[in-house]
Amino acid sequence: MAMEESLSQAGISINDDLYIVSTGAGAKSVSFIQQKKAITTCLARGARYLFPSSRMVIDMGAESSTVVKLNERGRVNDWAGQDKCAAGTGIFLQQMAKLMQMSLGEMSELSFKAKSRASITSTCAVFAESEVISHVHRDPPTPKEEIIAGIYYSVVSRIMTLCKRAGIEKDVALVGGVALNDGVVKTMEKELGFAVLVPDVPQIVSALGAAILAREAMEKEAS
Repeated sequence: MAMEESLSQAGISINDDLYIVSTGAGAKSVSFIQQKKAITTCLARGARYLFPSSRMVIDMGAESSTVVKLNERGRVNDWAGQDKCAAGTGIFLQQMAKLMQMSLGEMSELSFKAKSRASITSTCAVFAESEVISHVHRDPPTPKEEIIAGIYYSVVSRIMTLCKRAGIEKDVALVGGVALNDGVVKTMEKELGFAVLVPDVPQIVSALGAAILAREAMEKEAS
């Protein structure tokens, strides 16, 4: 259904001669594909298409985070990822927003007012949630903007560990749904020490990379 809707919006018929590449979570479950490609490969191709100067891609998704380092040709040189814990992902931020009783957009906007950040040191999402609750119920309670700043720093510090493992190199493209959160983007830039590149629709960069690979495969077959 998702494919049919996308094709309809693009003015393409499901009956056209299509070459389909799947990637990401559940890629193996798609029955109507010609190829399955690694998420790292697709992230690299998608980011390089949008930002030719990019040498690193940071993908902050709903359930996982991945850092991909690119060589001078835009191919995967090294990568690091984590999907064992919700901390550092979009789901974690959604949980925190629910805990703070505000939307993700409201959290982002409020974070810019923070003069300092609350200490949230746990590497586990469950324990980090307990720390946030303790800040909320202190007497006097920790200001909300400082709690949010602490949440963002906790998320970003986890990603920075992956970046250092792969080796940080400019330019850096920040993709995935979490890249829509300006507060997280600002925190990431502060920790990196330079501005990052964020596409207009950051959550579909890996799909774009898969589409580019599909097109290349079609052209290769045609030739």
